[in-house]
Amino acid sequence: MIRVLIADDQGMVRTGFTVFLSAQPDIVVVGEAADGREALQRAAELTPDVVLMDVRMPVMDGLEATRRLLSSGSKSKVLILTTFDLDDYVYEALRAGASGFLLKDASALQLAEAVRVVAAGDALISPGVTRRLIREFARLGPRPAPAAARLSELTERESEVLALVAQALSNQEIARKLVLAEQTVKTHVGRVLMKLGLRDRAQAIVYAYETGLVRPGE
Repeated sequence: MIRVLIADDQGMVRTGFTVFLSAQPDIVVVGEAADGREALQRAAELTPDVVLMDVRMPVMDGLEATRRLLSSGSKSKVLILTTFDLDDYVYEALRAGASGFLLKDASALQLAEAVRVVAAGDALISPGVTRRLIREFARLGPRPAPAAARLSELTERESEVLALVAQALSNQEIARKLVLAEQTVKTHVGRVLMKLGLRDRAQAIVYAYETGLVRPGE
């Protein structure tokens, strides 16, 4: 079962999401939180697999809560919830360690699938969001990551796979592009994440740009 914590300051949203997700045979909602600080407390108590984290909440917003949660060493994955345009949040949320984004008007099926994708360690980042992220990297200029030296630990093929992950390609799309079996690509992605000490594909995208492996416009 995938254990989910819902953090949102609107009670009706929490209730709606709880009803949707509780209807799924492989998902259980273990708790709710009305602000970022409570989300941190509940996450520490309940150790959920996925935290659905609203961006705008009182006391502590979702970005700061995400940053604190994941910097504490928590194994929970964070899926950012928003009703707003993502431009203001996507870069900082991904750098904070979020695994993806979901609009609050998503259908019940989209919500459940998003939880499954993030729980499995994949990033839920649409091509449109990736384009905005790349524009933000271009605007900010190069920001080398402190662990850039680790890139030398990757094989040529692994570096190639990482570069394609940074373009938000799926394993299936990478497999077609490199003429590899999809399972082989999955293995390469797993090794890349392990060697670089990254949580998931979302972090891999940020890492690839911040180390200069991939540059905006390539």
